[in-house]
Parts: sequence; C-alpha cells; structure tokens
Amino acid sequence: MGLLSGSASFTRFSVTGELPDHFWDFVADRVVAHSFQDIDDTMDEYSIGWVSVANMFDSDFAYSSYAAGDYVVLTMRIDERKVSPAVLKKYTMKEEERIKQEKELPRLSRAARLEIKERVRAELVRKSAPIPSTYDLCWNLSDNTLLFFSTSKKAHALLEDLFKETFEMSLVLQIPWLIGQRMAEGEAAAGYDNMGPAILL
Repeated sequence: MGLLSGSASFTRFSVTGELPDHFWDFVADRVVAHSFQDIDDTMDEYSIGWVSVANMFDSDFAYSSYAAGDYVVLTMRIDERKVSPAVLKKYTMKEEERIKQEKELPRLSRAARLEIKERVRAELVRKSAPIPSTYDLCWNLSDNTLLFFSTSKKAHALLEDLFKETFEMSLVLQIPWLIGQRMAEGEAAAGYDNMGPAILL
C-alpha cells in the first residue's frame, strides 16, 4: 500500500546533506531530469525513475505535483520485462529439439545450447510486456526525514541509489535507537551514550 491508501507499511530514513539555495527550482530540474521513461514501445528491459504520486503515467510534473507544503512527495516507478525460468526452460528445450531433428544430431554442444538459450530469452523478453512496480515516498523538509512506503530491502537499495543520483544527498535508514536518540532532550539525550544491553528477569 502507498501514501494515498487507507493503510500502509513504511520505512523511515533521514536525509543527509544541505538543502541547496532556490530549493524548489533545484527539485524541479532534478526530478524532471530523472523522471521515468516509458519502455512500452522500445526493446529495453528495464527503466526506473520518478512519477507523480497521483498518477503513475505523469512523469512531466506540469503542475509541480511533487510539492505539498513543506513536503516532497514522489513515486519511484520501475518497469521491467521478465521471463519466467520455467517458460525459458520450456522454449529453450523446444528449440534444442527442433535443431537436433533438423540437423540430425544426437546432442548439441554446450556452446550451441548457451547460444540457443540466449536467443530464446531475447525473443521472449521482446514479446513480453513490462511489469510496473511503484513505491511512494514523502520527504519532510522541516526535519529532513523521509518515509518510504515499502519494507523491501531491494526497493530500499534502488531508492537510495536513485535519490542520491537525483538530489545529490544520501539516505540513512532510521532504526529505533537513532529515532529515540533524535527525539531525546536534555539529560535523556546525554544518557544515550551510557546505555547498553540489559537482561530482563
């Protein structure tokens, strides 16, 4: 579930780095430069980029839909052409049998089988439709924290790379210890350095 759904799972990050001057102009340039590029009518196997939270087909951001008060809201969209291993195996074996009968060979060499597998995979990928995945985020500019609406480690890694490439700032995963440390004040904050594991009986 995402940002606009009734319920959602999310992961909290902190954003490290200084916000540049003329921040919204900077965001406008960088988001459009790293917006999602459609691969429906191409031979590409993979595409990743930003789209509007409200519409996964809006990668132009004509009305600055990423700006919501003191927040930046975006969706990371990934389109990927995939071929099931079982489907690839089936069509590879079918092609191997066809070639063996055509050339009257008892078996094919390893190199020939690898060439057939790659050729069949390329044909299947070309015929397959890209599968889309979307992940929402909400960046709070007032305290430089970011909520990412996914708990997938793979999605986290992709987000960290795309975010750094787009905004030239890094994301740091916020574990409960770091969140508590940030929220603590006065003596409680100083006491964090002396804390350690405890055995509860």
